[in-house]
Amino acid sequence: MRQGQHGNWIQGGDPYTYGIHSAEDIPKERRREIIGKIAQEIVDRGMVAPAIFFLELAKPLSFIGSQLMVMANPMVQLIFGSKAYWEITVLMEKRENVELLIQEIERRNDEKRRNKKDTRN
Repeated sequence: MRQGQHGNWIQGGDPYTYGIHSAEDIPKERRREIIGKIAQEIVDRGMVAPAIFFLELAKPLSFIGSQLMVMANPMVQLIFGSKAYWEITVLMEKRENVELLIQEIERRNDEKRRNKKDTRN
């Protein structure tokens, strides 16, 4: 750990610091939680259609995208110093997890629509 310029402690961010080398290193419940949080943010911001379009388009390149996230890590860690970033990076390496994210976005969006319809009736 090193001290940031404002005196707060920043934890370094690499797979060895967090012990995360693949999606299997993240407990299944935590994987669901991360995917759920990302999906909820997308639905809450009204970005469902563009997000699904982008994810479907990028699904075949998910590994390359995750490697771009690895390359961006030094900058991100300077700002955030977050373990969640590494978890997302390794989750998005696998197409199955991208597909799970798409399904979760669709499920939460449908749920939101049903709730809106129920409150109108």
